[in-house]
Amino acid sequence: MRFQVAMPDARCELFYITPYQLLCSVVLSAQATDKQVNKVMEPLYRAGFTPEGVVKNGEAALLNQIKSIGLAPTKAKNIVKLSKSLLQNHQGQVPSTRQDLEALAGVGRKTANVILGELFQEPTLAVDTHVFRVGQRLGFHHENTPEKAELKLLELIDSTYLPRAHHWLILHGRYTCKAQKPLCEGCLLLDLCPKPLSPLIDEINS
Repeated sequence: MRFQVAMPDARCELFYITPYQLLCSVVLSAQATDKQVNKVMEPLYRAGFTPEGVVKNGEAALLNQIKSIGLAPTKAKNIVKLSKSLLQNHQGQVPSTRQDLEALAGVGRKTANVILGELFQEPTLAVDTHVFRVGQRLGFHHENTPEKAELKLLELIDSTYLPRAHHWLILHGRYTCKAQKPLCEGCLLLDLCPKPLSPLIDEINS
């Protein structure tokens, strides 16, 4: 597989030290970039960021810490709530089942897929905006929701490539198959793409 050769060490770009910190960062990354989240959270994580500390300090303190991240008020509320749930129901640990993860505040299917794949190596495929876009442009799906796109992509991708395929598709969408001005001329899938989008490639092919 081309992605395997080109990106043998593809991994999550969110910084974290503990499973709990990854969970918080994935929640925070909704409608925000990994770079933005890392800039805010890496110093906090290195200083020690635990569910006990978050609950003790409270929502206002957390909001003050993450206020530069989009949708901060809602995210602060959810992280405090999920931290309480982890302490009350899971001994402070991140659960390993989809049902338990999706029962946490602020955790939907995409976030659960990231956690299951990254922490527990489950054969999941989290469909974010990058995975959705790349899959659509390559003709792998023609769906209008991430959930439906996920099912289509899982039909096509051999389970032996999961959860790594999640990282390959995200990184490809983030750095090559961008939403605006995709770098088609440097794409390792150019010969397989139904319709290259770069103006340069369109000019060459005209």
